Amino acid sequence: MIKGIHHKAFHVVDMDKTLEFYCDKLGFERSFDLDTDEGEPWIVYVKIAENSFIEFFYDGSKEDKNQLDHICFEVDDINEAAGRVKDKGIPFSQEVSKGKDNNYQFWIRDPDGNWLEFMEMQPDSPQMRS
Repeated sequence: MIKGIHHKAFHVVDMDKTLEFYCDKLGFERSFDLDTDEGEPWIVYVKIAENSFIEFFYDGSKEDKNQLDHICFEVDDINEAAGRVKDKGIPFSQEVSKGKDNNYQFWIRDPDGNWLEFMEMQPDSPQMRS
């Protein structure tokens, strides 16, 4: 189960493909859309959890798909989350592993090449001690 993050913005090339990935495969929910002042599609909000969203902009391709530009979803159980992703046939960019911060994580990429990290926080991690 996802525990939180308010939102992260991505620019997408193919909104239909992006929504199929996040909604149909990952199981998130399309929440609402915003249009420009001229009435053109601008942003689609996808709800991840209570008060937690991703904003998808209709702005086309993005040159730099650097892993540093990512969103991290906190999960209760990393193995259960990884199993759900694998069951949907989504390839892993990095399998479940323990990071330098002592948390368990795995990484995938969406259809536009954006990096997604899933992390289970550990009681002895620096994030939990601060």
